[in-house]
Amino acid sequence: MAKFVRSIAGLAVIAAGVGWVLTGPAPLDAAFVDIPQGDLAAGQQVFAAGGCASCHAAPGAEGDAKLVLAGGTAFPSEFGTFYAPNISPDPEAGIGAWSFEEFALALTQGVSPQGKHYYPAFPYTAYSQMQPTDVADLFAYISQLPSDGTASKKHDVGFPFNIRRAVGGWKLLYMPSDFVISGDLDPEVARGRYLVEALAHCGECHTPRSALGGLKRGQWLAGAPNPSGKGKIPNITPAEHKWSADELVTYFTSGFTPEYDSAGGEMAEVVSNLAQLPDADRAAIAAYIKALPTSD
Repeated sequence: MAKFVRSIAGLAVIAAGVGWVLTGPAPLDAAFVDIPQGDLAAGQQVFAAGGCASCHAAPGAEGDAKLVLAGGTAFPSEFGTFYAPNISPDPEAGIGAWSFEEFALALTQGVSPQGKHYYPAFPYTAYSQMQPTDVADLFAYISQLPSDGTASKKHDVGFPFNIRRAVGGWKLLYMPSDFVISGDLDPEVARGRYLVEALAHCGECHTPRSALGGLKRGQWLAGAPNPSGKGKIPNITPAEHKWSADELVTYFTSGFTPEYDSAGGEMAEVVSNLAQLPDADRAAIAAYIKALPTSD
């Protein structure tokens, strides 16, 4: 009996060790090494496409104040309430002391400069598909925005979801290795895929989630419950969404629907961001949406 107990204990130690290794933070991809300094104008476009100000500006900020990335916006969920952190260039409260490599690792792998997992309320699962040059451009742009000394608010997350190491196990299940839509895409649709799946992270709202909060990629953009508990985020696949490509472009530009309604809530913020992109990018997003496989 004692031998059996020792064997079980030994196996448990081995299993714990393997689990610890498997849930460890991922290293920075070699593609991000020796990247040239980013371009500010290009970084502004990435910033708009990613909707960075929509999450990281202080709640209620308007106009130029939206470029002060002091954080504080709350994101309630069934796992707890998460708060957008300060990512302004302040060296203490924000990310002003970060290197480009630390920024890239946080953005594309969800790993902090201290080697800890970020919660996936930060959509790094989408940003993991970002091109290194776009990450460099974004870093350059954010680095010259106004600094703010507001401390980031701590997440309100209870046990067991406050165990950061467990996020490593979550990543094993849900961290994507490639785009959702694959195949031989024409250049416009491929650009739309990059904007929708990576930069604008549309799937974070429009795709249903598993019990553990991972995206159900087999139901990509097929609609999901609104995290606020009010209503549903719509299915935007061709199975249900019948707007033409031109009508989609108009919506992304002005917020007006074919029914003469207008975008509201968080989608109004999305439209405000998309309206800052080149016309060709909005057309590419529309082309991608119209090319999606139908999903109910």
